[in-house]
Amino acid sequence: MISWLQAQLPELEEQPTGVSRHPDGDAFYQHRLKASTTTDLTAEEIHQIGLAEVDRIKQEMLDIKEKVGFEGSLEAFFEFINTDEQFFYPNTDEGRQAYLEDSRAFLDAINQKLPDYFGLLPKAELQVKRVEAFREQDGAPQHYSKGTPDGSRKGTYYVHLSDMSAMPKSTMEGVAYHEGNPGHHMQVSIAQELEGIPKFRTQLGFNAYVEGWALYSEILAKEMGGYENPYYDFGRLVNEIWRAIRLVVDTGLHAKGWTEEQAIQYFSDNSSISPGAIKAEVRRYMVIPGQATGYKIGMLKIQELRAVAEEELGDQFDLRQFHDIILGGGALPLDILEEEIRRWIAKVKKKGA
Repeated sequence: MISWLQAQLPELEEQPTGVSRHPDGDAFYQHRLKASTTTDLTAEEIHQIGLAEVDRIKQEMLDIKEKVGFEGSLEAFFEFINTDEQFFYPNTDEGRQAYLEDSRAFLDAINQKLPDYFGLLPKAELQVKRVEAFREQDGAPQHYSKGTPDGSRKGTYYVHLSDMSAMPKSTMEGVAYHEGNPGHHMQVSIAQELEGIPKFRTQLGFNAYVEGWALYSEILAKEMGGYENPYYDFGRLVNEIWRAIRLVVDTGLHAKGWTEEQAIQYFSDNSSISPGAIKAEVRRYMVIPGQATGYKIGMLKIQELRAVAEEELGDQFDLRQFHDIILGGGALPLDILEEEIRRWIAKVKKKGA
Protein backbone atom coordinates (compact mmCIF):
# COMPACT_ATOMS: atom_id res chain seq x y z
CA MET A 1 0.00 0.00 0.00
CA ILE A 2 2.80 2.42 0.92
CA SER A 3 4.61 1.65 -2.33
CA TRP A 4 1.46 2.21 -4.37
CA LEU A 5 0.76 5.53 -2.66
CA GLN A 6 4.32 6.70 -3.21
CA ALA A 7 4.05 5.80 -6.89
CA GLN A 8 0.83 7.83 -7.17
CA LEU A 9 2.22 11.01 -5.58
CA PRO A 10 3.73 12.39 -8.81
CA GLU A 11 0.30 12.06 -10.47
CA LEU A 12 -1.48 14.30 -7.95
CA GLU A 13 -3.34 17.25 -9.46
CA GLU A 14 -2.50 20.76 -8.38
CA GLN A 15 -6.20 21.67 -8.47
CA PRO A 16 -8.10 18.51 -7.43
CA THR A 17 -11.80 18.29 -8.28
CA GLY A 18 -14.58 15.69 -8.47
CA VAL A 19 -15.45 12.59 -10.48
CA SER A 20 -17.06 14.22 -13.53
CA ARG A 21 -13.65 14.65 -15.19
CA HIS A 22 -13.32 10.85 -15.50
CA PRO A 23 -14.89 8.72 -18.25
CA ASP A 24 -18.54 8.08 -17.30
CA GLY A 25 -17.96 10.29 -14.27
CA ASP A 26 -21.31 12.10 -14.60
CA ALA A 27 -23.21 8.81 -14.78
CA PHE A 28 -21.30 7.43 -11.80
CA TYR A 29 -22.06 10.55 -9.76
CA GLN A 30 -25.76 10.40 -10.61
CA HIS A 31 -25.73 6.79 -9.43
CA ARG A 32 -24.11 7.87 -6.15
CA LEU A 33 -26.72 10.61 -5.68
CA LYS A 34 -29.53 8.11 -6.18
CA ALA A 35 -27.96 5.74 -3.66
CA SER A 36 -27.41 8.51 -1.10
CA THR A 37 -30.73 10.36 -1.42
CA THR A 38 -32.96 7.44 -2.55
CA THR A 39 -34.48 9.89 -5.07
CA ASP A 40 -34.15 10.62 -8.79
CA LEU A 41 -33.04 14.22 -8.20
CA THR A 42 -30.34 15.34 -10.63
CA ALA A 43 -27.09 16.99 -9.59
CA GLU A 44 -28.34 20.32 -10.94
CA GLU A 45 -31.63 20.06 -9.01
CA ILE A 46 -29.76 19.28 -5.79
CA HIS A 47 -27.34 22.15 -6.42
CA GLN A 48 -30.22 24.62 -6.83
CA ILE A 49 -32.01 23.27 -3.73
CA GLY A 50 -28.80 23.85 -1.79
CA LEU A 51 -28.39 27.43 -3.02
CA ALA A 52 -31.99 28.25 -2.10
CA GLU A 53 -31.65 26.70 1.37
CA VAL A 54 -28.41 28.58 2.08
CA ASP A 55 -30.14 31.87 1.20
CA ARG A 56 -33.18 31.04 3.37
CA ILE A 57 -31.14 30.00 6.40
CA LYS A 58 -28.88 33.06 6.16
CA GLN A 59 -31.98 35.25 6.36
CA GLU A 60 -33.07 33.43 9.53
CA MET A 61 -29.58 34.01 10.92
CA LEU A 62 -29.88 37.72 10.17
CA ASP A 63 -33.23 37.79 11.97
CA ILE A 64 -31.65 36.36 15.14
CA LYS A 65 -28.71 38.75 14.85
CA GLU A 66 -31.21 41.62 14.83
CA LYS A 67 -33.22 40.07 17.68
CA VAL A 68 -30.22 40.00 20.04
CA GLY A 69 -29.24 43.53 19.05
CA PHE A 70 -25.87 42.75 17.48
CA GLU A 71 -24.57 45.64 15.38
CA GLY A 72 -22.43 44.49 12.50
CA SER A 73 -22.43 42.09 9.57
CA LEU A 74 -23.37 38.42 9.67
CA GLU A 75 -19.67 37.62 9.27
CA ALA A 76 -18.90 39.73 12.34
CA PHE A 77 -21.65 37.91 14.23
CA PHE A 78 -20.07 34.58 13.23
CA GLU A 79 -16.78 35.82 14.66
CA PHE A 80 -18.48 36.95 17.88
CA ILE A 81 -20.19 33.59 18.38
CA ASN A 82 -16.94 31.75 17.64
CA THR A 83 -14.70 33.73 19.99
CA ASP A 84 -16.64 35.29 22.87
CA GLU A 85 -15.90 33.41 26.08
CA GLN A 86 -19.57 33.38 27.15
CA PHE A 87 -20.19 30.72 24.50
CA PHE A 88 -17.62 28.23 25.80
CA TYR A 89 -17.11 26.13 28.91
CA PRO A 90 -13.74 26.27 30.67
CA ASN A 91 -11.21 23.74 29.38
CA THR A 92 -11.27 22.00 32.76
CA ASP A 93 -12.84 18.91 34.27
CA GLU A 94 -15.54 21.18 35.70
CA GLY A 95 -16.25 22.58 32.24
CA ARG A 96 -16.46 19.10 30.77
CA GLN A 97 -18.86 17.98 33.46
CA ALA A 98 -21.00 21.06 32.87
CA TYR A 99 -21.26 20.24 29.16
CA LEU A 100 -22.50 16.72 29.97
CA GLU A 101 -24.94 17.91 32.62
CA ASP A 102 -26.40 20.66 30.44
CA SER A 103 -26.82 18.24 27.52
CA ARG A 104 -28.67 15.84 29.83
CA ALA A 105 -30.88 18.70 31.04
CA PHE A 106 -31.88 19.63 27.47
CA LEU A 107 -32.72 16.00 26.71
CA ASP A 108 -34.61 15.53 29.98
CA ALA A 109 -36.77 18.56 29.19
CA ILE A 110 -37.57 17.42 25.65
CA ASN A 111 -38.25 13.85 26.84
CA GLN A 112 -41.10 15.17 29.01
CA LYS A 113 -42.82 16.48 25.88
CA LEU A 114 -42.37 13.43 23.63
CA PRO A 115 -45.84 11.94 24.41
CA ASP A 116 -47.44 15.12 23.02
CA TYR A 117 -45.76 14.58 19.64
CA PHE A 118 -45.41 10.78 19.37
CA GLY A 119 -47.54 7.74 20.05
CA LEU A 120 -44.61 5.39 19.49
CA LEU A 121 -41.92 5.89 22.13
CA PRO A 122 -38.65 3.98 22.53
CA LYS A 123 -38.30 1.55 25.40
CA ALA A 124 -34.49 1.79 25.31
CA GLU A 125 -32.80 4.27 27.64
CA LEU A 126 -30.46 7.02 26.48
CA GLN A 127 -27.25 8.04 28.23
CA VAL A 128 -24.83 10.93 27.60
CA LYS A 129 -21.13 10.07 27.95
CA ARG A 130 -17.71 11.46 27.22
CA VAL A 131 -15.82 9.50 24.56
CA GLU A 132 -13.33 7.08 26.10
CA ALA A 133 -9.77 8.41 26.39
CA PHE A 134 -8.29 5.81 24.02
CA ARG A 135 -10.34 7.15 21.07
CA GLU A 136 -11.04 10.75 22.01
CA GLN A 137 -9.92 13.42 19.54
CA ASP A 138 -9.84 17.21 19.83
CA GLY A 139 -12.79 18.69 17.98
CA ALA A 140 -14.12 15.40 16.61
CA PRO A 141 -17.91 15.37 16.08
CA GLN A 142 -20.42 14.10 18.60
CA HIS A 143 -22.06 10.83 17.63
CA TYR A 144 -24.66 8.24 18.61
CA SER A 145 -24.01 4.56 19.35
CA LYS A 146 -27.14 2.43 19.36
CA GLY A 147 -28.03 0.11 22.18
CA THR A 148 -29.13 -3.51 21.90
CA PRO A 149 -32.67 -4.45 20.82
CA ASP A 150 -33.32 -6.13 24.19
CA GLY A 151 -32.26 -3.02 26.12
CA SER A 152 -29.31 -4.69 27.87
CA ARG A 153 -27.06 -1.92 26.53
CA LYS A 154 -28.35 1.66 26.48
CA GLY A 155 -28.16 3.94 23.49
CA THR A 156 -25.32 6.41 23.98
CA TYR A 157 -24.79 10.00 22.90
CA TYR A 158 -21.00 10.41 22.88
CA VAL A 159 -19.12 13.72 23.03
CA HIS A 160 -15.42 14.47 22.56
CA LEU A 161 -14.39 16.79 25.39
CA SER A 162 -10.58 16.85 25.27
CA ASP A 163 -10.66 20.38 23.80
CA MET A 164 -13.53 22.47 25.13
CA SER A 165 -12.70 25.34 22.75
CA ALA A 166 -14.02 23.08 19.97
CA MET A 167 -17.33 22.45 21.78
CA PRO A 168 -19.32 25.70 21.72
CA LYS A 169 -22.41 26.11 23.85
CA SER A 170 -24.32 27.60 20.91
CA THR A 171 -24.57 24.32 18.97
CA MET A 172 -24.75 21.84 21.85
CA GLU A 173 -28.54 21.90 22.26
CA GLY A 174 -29.29 21.14 18.61
CA VAL A 175 -26.68 18.38 18.49
CA ALA A 176 -28.18 16.76 21.61
CA TYR A 177 -31.58 16.60 19.93
CA HIS A 178 -30.03 15.32 16.68
CA GLU A 179 -28.07 12.50 18.32
CA GLY A 180 -30.48 11.76 21.17
CA ASN A 181 -34.23 12.42 21.30
CA PRO A 182 -36.17 12.98 19.17
CA GLY A 183 -33.31 12.20 16.74
CA HIS A 184 -31.12 9.14 16.25
CA HIS A 185 -31.81 7.44 19.58
CA MET A 186 -35.55 7.60 19.14
CA GLN A 187 -35.57 6.55 15.48
CA VAL A 188 -33.03 3.72 15.84
CA SER A 189 -34.50 2.38 19.09
CA ILE A 190 -38.06 2.32 17.78
CA ALA A 191 -36.88 0.52 14.63
CA GLN A 192 -35.03 -2.12 16.67
CA GLU A 193 -38.08 -2.68 18.86
CA LEU A 194 -40.58 -3.11 16.00
CA GLU A 195 -42.44 -6.41 15.73
CA GLY A 196 -44.34 -7.89 12.85
CA ILE A 197 -41.84 -6.93 10.16
CA PRO A 198 -38.88 -8.92 8.78
CA LYS A 199 -35.98 -8.83 11.22
CA PHE A 200 -33.55 -7.24 8.75
CA ARG A 201 -35.79 -4.17 8.54
CA THR A 202 -35.30 -3.46 12.23
CA GLN A 203 -31.58 -2.97 11.58
CA LEU A 204 -31.68 -1.42 8.12
CA GLY A 205 -30.45 2.11 7.48
CA PHE A 206 -30.81 4.53 4.57
CA ASN A 207 -28.67 7.65 4.84
CA ALA A 208 -31.33 10.08 3.60
CA TYR A 209 -33.96 8.66 5.97
CA VAL A 210 -31.80 8.26 9.07
CA GLU A 211 -29.94 11.56 8.81
CA GLY A 212 -32.97 13.33 7.36
CA TRP A 213 -34.98 12.36 10.43
CA ALA A 214 -32.23 13.54 12.79
CA LEU A 215 -32.01 16.90 11.01
CA TYR A 216 -35.82 17.22 11.02
CA SER A 217 -35.65 16.51 14.75
CA GLU A 218 -33.50 19.59 15.32
CA ILE A 219 -36.25 21.92 14.05
CA LEU A 220 -39.02 19.77 15.59
CA ALA A 221 -37.38 20.34 18.98
CA LYS A 222 -37.94 24.07 18.51
CA GLU A 223 -41.63 23.38 17.96
CA MET A 224 -41.52 21.36 21.18
CA GLY A 225 -40.23 24.33 23.17
CA GLY A 226 -36.47 24.00 22.76
CA TYR A 227 -33.93 26.75 22.04
CA GLU A 228 -35.24 29.29 24.54
CA ASN A 229 -31.83 30.98 24.25
CA PRO A 230 -31.70 32.77 20.83
CA TYR A 231 -27.96 32.11 20.57
CA TYR A 232 -28.67 28.38 20.81
CA ASP A 233 -31.31 28.74 18.10
CA PHE A 234 -28.62 30.43 16.02
CA GLY A 235 -26.45 27.39 16.70
CA ARG A 236 -29.23 25.22 15.28
CA LEU A 237 -29.06 27.29 12.10
CA VAL A 238 -25.26 26.95 12.04
CA ASN A 239 -25.75 23.18 11.93
CA GLU A 240 -28.53 23.40 9.34
CA ILE A 241 -26.66 25.68 6.93
CA TRP A 242 -23.73 23.28 7.14
CA ARG A 243 -26.01 20.56 5.69
CA ALA A 244 -27.36 22.94 3.04
CA ILE A 245 -23.84 23.92 1.99
CA ARG A 246 -23.11 20.24 1.47
CA LEU A 247 -25.66 20.12 -1.35
CA VAL A 248 -23.95 23.01 -3.13
CA VAL A 249 -20.37 21.89 -2.57
CA ASP A 250 -20.81 18.17 -3.26
CA THR A 251 -22.56 18.83 -6.57
CA GLY A 252 -20.16 21.68 -7.34
CA LEU A 253 -17.18 19.36 -7.02
CA HIS A 254 -18.60 16.34 -8.80
CA ALA A 255 -20.89 17.83 -11.45
CA LYS A 256 -19.66 21.36 -12.09
CA GLY A 257 -15.91 20.98 -12.02
CA TRP A 258 -15.30 23.00 -8.88
CA THR A 259 -11.80 22.71 -7.45
CA GLU A 260 -11.07 22.00 -3.81
CA GLU A 261 -10.14 25.67 -3.43
CA GLN A 262 -13.49 26.85 -4.84
CA ALA A 263 -15.40 24.49 -2.56
CA ILE A 264 -13.51 25.67 0.51
CA GLN A 265 -14.14 29.31 -0.45
CA TYR A 266 -17.90 28.80 -0.80
CA PHE A 267 -18.00 27.00 2.54
CA SER A 268 -16.03 29.79 4.22
CA ASP A 269 -18.18 32.55 2.71
CA ASN A 270 -21.41 31.06 4.04
CA SER A 271 -20.66 29.52 7.44
CA SER A 272 -18.97 30.08 10.77
CA ILE A 273 -17.22 26.70 10.73
CA SER A 274 -13.47 26.70 11.41
CA PRO A 275 -11.03 26.52 8.47
CA GLY A 276 -9.69 23.14 9.59
CA ALA A 277 -13.16 21.63 9.78
CA ILE A 278 -14.07 23.06 6.37
CA LYS A 279 -11.00 21.56 4.75
CA ALA A 280 -11.74 18.16 6.29
CA GLU A 281 -15.38 18.37 5.17
CA VAL A 282 -14.52 19.23 1.57
CA ARG A 283 -12.01 16.40 1.36
CA ARG A 284 -14.65 14.04 2.74
CA TYR A 285 -17.03 15.04 -0.06
CA MET A 286 -14.31 14.57 -2.65
CA VAL A 287 -13.59 10.97 -1.70
CA ILE A 288 -17.19 9.89 -0.91
CA PRO A 289 -19.24 11.41 -3.76
CA GLY A 290 -22.89 12.08 -2.93
CA GLN A 291 -22.94 10.80 0.65
CA ALA A 292 -23.24 14.23 2.23
CA THR A 293 -26.33 15.15 0.19
CA GLY A 294 -28.61 12.70 2.01
CA TYR A 295 -29.01 14.74 5.20
CA LYS A 296 -30.77 17.84 3.85
CA ILE A 297 -32.67 16.01 1.11
CA GLY A 298 -34.09 13.64 3.72
CA MET A 299 -35.09 16.47 6.04
CA LEU A 300 -36.77 18.40 3.22
CA LYS A 301 -38.73 15.31 2.13
CA ILE A 302 -40.09 14.74 5.65
CA GLN A 303 -41.06 18.43 5.89
CA GLU A 304 -42.68 18.22 2.44
CA LEU A 305 -44.69 15.13 3.39
CA ARG A 306 -45.86 16.80 6.59
CA ALA A 307 -46.97 19.89 4.66
CA VAL A 308 -48.89 17.72 2.19
CA ALA A 309 -50.59 15.81 5.00
CA GLU A 310 -51.50 19.00 6.87
CA GLU A 311 -53.01 20.54 3.73
CA GLU A 312 -54.95 17.47 2.61
CA LEU A 313 -56.23 16.44 6.04
CA GLY A 314 -56.91 19.83 7.59
CA ASP A 315 -58.55 19.34 10.99
CA GLN A 316 -58.09 15.57 10.67
CA PHE A 317 -54.30 15.93 10.70
CA ASP A 318 -52.73 14.39 13.81
CA LEU A 319 -49.02 15.14 14.23
CA ARG A 320 -48.54 12.19 16.60
CA GLN A 321 -49.95 9.80 13.98
CA PHE A 322 -47.82 11.39 11.24
CA HIS A 323 -44.65 10.85 13.27
CA ASP A 324 -45.69 7.29 14.08
CA ILE A 325 -46.08 6.50 10.37
CA ILE A 326 -42.65 8.00 9.65
CA LEU A 327 -40.97 5.93 12.41
CA GLY A 328 -43.23 2.89 12.54
CA GLY A 329 -41.86 0.99 9.57
CA GLY A 330 -38.16 1.28 10.21
CA ALA A 331 -35.77 3.08 7.84
CA LEU A 332 -37.15 3.37 4.30
CA PRO A 333 -36.09 4.81 0.95
CA LEU A 334 -37.74 8.22 0.58
CA ASP A 335 -40.01 7.17 -2.29
CA ILE A 336 -41.40 4.28 -0.25
CA LEU A 337 -41.75 6.58 2.78
CA GLU A 338 -43.85 8.90 0.61
CA GLU A 339 -46.06 5.98 -0.44
CA GLU A 340 -46.60 5.11 3.23
CA ILE A 341 -47.63 8.68 4.08
CA ARG A 342 -49.98 8.93 1.09
CA ARG A 343 -51.63 5.62 2.05
CA TRP A 344 -52.09 6.96 5.58
CA ILE A 345 -53.61 10.20 4.25
CA ALA A 346 -56.07 8.20 2.12
CA LYS A 347 -56.97 5.99 5.08
CA VAL A 348 -57.66 8.98 7.36
CA LYS A 349 -59.77 10.64 4.66
CA LYS A 350 -61.81 7.47 4.14
CA LYS A 351 -62.34 7.04 7.87
CA GLY A 352 -63.42 10.66 8.19
CA ALA A 353 -65.87 10.31 5.29
